[in-house]
Amino acid sequence: MSKLTEFNVEDMINTTPLKGGGDTQEPKVEQLMNKLRRLQQGKRVLEEEIKEIKSVSDSLQKELATLQTEAYQLEGIHKEKEELSRKLQFQCDESDQDFSRQLEQNKKSEELLEQYRCQIQEFKLKHRKLRMKFENQLYQLIEQHKNLHSIFTPERLPDEIENAENIKSQLLSAAEAGSAAPNQRRARRREETEAVGCRDSGAVKLHVQW
Repeated sequence: MSKLTEFNVEDMINTTPLKGGGDTQEPKVEQLMNKLRRLQQGKRVLEEEIKEIKSVSDSLQKELATLQTEAYQLEGIHKEKEELSRKLQFQCDESDQDFSRQLEQNKKSEELLEQYRCQIQEFKLKHRKLRMKFENQLYQLIEQHKNLHSIFTPERLPDEIENAENIKSQLLSAAEAGSAAPNQRRARRREETEAVGCRDSGAVKLHVQW
């Protein structure tokens, strides 16, 4: 474009005035040829600049297409990342809920485990008390067995049998005496009833006689 400033199209139609008067003079052939060469030179410069501009335009078009392709790809990647982000957020929420449920379940399990521990301790305490009671009873039985074994020895057995026979005789005598006493009381009561009856009948006879 800088070369075009060296000439002007108006130079082709401008005429040079004559020295002697106001009439215009026809341009000379040499001048026209110079102007034509300058115009052709300017045309070549313009063509080169147009070609350069076209090349730049093609490059820009290619770059624009590349940028559009990259933008489309980036948009797709952005959508994929947004979808992945939503999935990750959903999974994170699910994990938080699962974690909360797991905490609640662990709390219940710990409470239940503590309850089982208390029950086991109570059972152990009861078992220990029962064992102590059984051991005491067993100890008492062993002591009784020792006492019985010391009493009913072969040397003392005849005396113990004799004492048992005496106690048996005493009990039988007491039982017979106890059974005879009610019979005596019944006989005495019968005699008293008969005596009262006799007195009543005598009084009735006296009343009739009068």
